[in-house]
Amino acid sequence: MKVLVVGAGIAGLAAAWELTRAGAGDVGLLESERRAGGVIVTERVNDFLVEGGPDGFLAGERDLQVLAEELGIGDRVVEQRARGTSLWNGTALTPIEEGRAAALLGIEARTADVSAGFRSFAAGMSEPVAALSQRLAGNLRFAQGVSGLTREGNRWRLAITGGSAHEADAVILALPAYAAGRLLEAVGIHHGRTLAEVVYLPSTTVSLAYREEQLTRQLEGAGFVVSPESGGAIRACTFASAKYPGRAPNGYALLRVFLEPGMEDAQATAHAPLAKILAIQGEPVWSRTFSWARGLPRYHGRQREHIDEMRKRLTRLPPLAIAGAGYDGAGVSACVRSGRMAARAILKWLSG
Repeated sequence: MKVLVVGAGIAGLAAAWELTRAGAGDVGLLESERRAGGVIVTERVNDFLVEGGPDGFLAGERDLQVLAEELGIGDRVVEQRARGTSLWNGTALTPIEEGRAAALLGIEARTADVSAGFRSFAAGMSEPVAALSQRLAGNLRFAQGVSGLTREGNRWRLAITGGSAHEADAVILALPAYAAGRLLEAVGIHHGRTLAEVVYLPSTTVSLAYREEQLTRQLEGAGFVVSPESGGAIRACTFASAKYPGRAPNGYALLRVFLEPGMEDAQATAHAPLAKILAIQGEPVWSRTFSWARGLPRYHGRQREHIDEMRKRLTRLPPLAIAGAGYDGAGVSACVRSGRMAARAILKWLSG
């Protein structure tokens, strides 16, 4: 049996891992980019550890923790050190409940899960991506963007950008909802394009490094969010070097600022209000900006109904499943869970 997973973000990697562990036969993983991980990006800048996407996962959700243990990197998980979030109202920082901070940022998470805190990895969030990529190296193919999906009897044919093609007995589309929707519509899934209604908002973060003596105000907690009423370019700031160990060398602080979309000159836009709020003297030692035209998905009110109906329709076709942040939750653990659920659905079909 040939099973193809399309998309090597964390959901696709988890799906391919689940299939491989279960002995699903010939498992292939196709990725349009030249790296795995999707929006999970970790970089080393001198002795700093910088995250370009998610910086952690909910401690109350076990899916990524279990996966790490299976991969032999369970001991690499690190606990959140600094806790607590403040609200900047334009004049002062005031402590607030962490659940409220998530709500202000449009993050859907249960208060109990947020209250349990977050975890990350000693070498950053790309560590499980690297571990999965290493174990799936023989299955993983880069620069393999899928431009078309057609049914051929009880099998699938996947057209690859550039002219080549692959055939498979089963397929998992671990793609953003808008990309998967186009492929599903093409194979006769009525209203498949409604998946494009899942809005992926743009995201820009700026990581800034400072010498500790530049911060004349003590950093309290894990960061702050900005009240919508106060206006300005900053939405939130994470005190990265306080939140997790090993993010900055001794004598330095690493801060991560979330900007409103469309801001120009990201470093200056982030630094100026940050210097005011935290009483920072001088310019940052360095900064690194990450921008995602389509970052985290936001779900409309009937999202769950649409996804459930879509999955019912998929059961009428040769084995085909969907997985990712656009369907079952945007957190990293939720994406792992979504990928493994899709793999188990395929395995059930193949064994039936």
